Amino acid sequence: MENIYGFTHYSFFTDMSELASKHNSFDLSLGLPDFEIDERLKYYLKESVDLDHHQYEPLAGNPMLIDAIIQFNLKRTHSIPLEREEITIVPCATFALHTALKCVLNQGDEVIIIQPSYYTYGPSVMMNGGTPVYCDLDHDFNINWENLQSCLSEKTKAIIVNSPQNPTGKIWSQEDWNHLYDLIKHQEIYLISEEIYDTYCYDDKEHYSSFIHPDLRKRTFCIFSFGKMFHTTGWKVSYSLASNDLTSKFRCHQQYISYSANAPAQYAIAKYLHVFDPSQNKVLMQRKRDLFNELMKNTSLEIESPSEGSVFQLVNFRNVSATMTDVEFSKWLTIEKKVACLPLSAFYNSRQNSDYIRFSFVKNDELIIKALEHLRKNL
Repeated sequence: MENIYGFTHYSFFTDMSELASKHNSFDLSLGLPDFEIDERLKYYLKESVDLDHHQYEPLAGNPMLIDAIIQFNLKRTHSIPLEREEITIVPCATFALHTALKCVLNQGDEVIIIQPSYYTYGPSVMMNGGTPVYCDLDHDFNINWENLQSCLSEKTKAIIVNSPQNPTGKIWSQEDWNHLYDLIKHQEIYLISEEIYDTYCYDDKEHYSSFIHPDLRKRTFCIFSFGKMFHTTGWKVSYSLASNDLTSKFRCHQQYISYSANAPAQYAIAKYLHVFDPSQNKVLMQRKRDLFNELMKNTSLEIESPSEGSVFQLVNFRNVSATMTDVEFSKWLTIEKKVACLPLSAFYNSRQNSDYIRFSFVKNDELIIKALEHLRKNL
């Protein structure tokens, strides 16, 4: 069944998770953590409830959380200095992206989406009256600047970038942001930069935000997620950064859609940010990535490049099947081999076939070990 925009009501992401549940498979398809959160977060949430944080917070968000965000971003390796008027607390990253598009798009404006990309981007553009223009990454999943330049037109109004990227795990560098600005500086083009996996950058990589760039900053909506950072996706608290002018536009639309985010959770996160060590996130998730990748070597599947960031790993399956499409292979692996994944084609508007499947390693070590051992024995 399709809606008025031509998109199906349910995504392939939902389908694969339901398939895994139906066939009692090890589910590595979605980026949903299955392990405990920090006990301190639970303590602060209980404290918040006891202090009666049950009503709407201000439109901008809990002032204590906004102050904590300022301090947190100053402590980054690549520091992001912020003013209070540039920060807005939102329910989730998807809401922030949709609202940012609403701020800048007029009917018929074009938005460049660099793909493979998350499945909500295209529908959000269309629901805001825009036209998605899809720009494919190179075969090695690096940005092809000539290809991006060819996608630009007089109608281009925005570009959506995700770094670290889901599903490829690629990270944009300072040089990448500089190159992007050089392409768009002569035109009124806005940047929507989803940086929700910012604390998951591995090996010698460090997160470098688009919001640090002095010129991009003036035309950027930069989106972060506490749900991803703290493994609390159900708490529904994220934040958006934008210039004073863009923030005013953003909040103008926000007040008519959700107004504010989860009040008890905002208090808890504000308290927790003062004791949170982001390096622990990196250590935890890099260890899981390395465990996953090391065990994958014992199977017939091939990792061509370790994920630089995010909580996902792309894997080439052509050593196992030269004929199946990535959708067919994903379903076969989930049903017959009892390990669930996602086909890379699910991240392309064209649904074009590929040689890759995506796994999530934001899981208990026990699940990762059991799933990969099962593949070693049965693949």
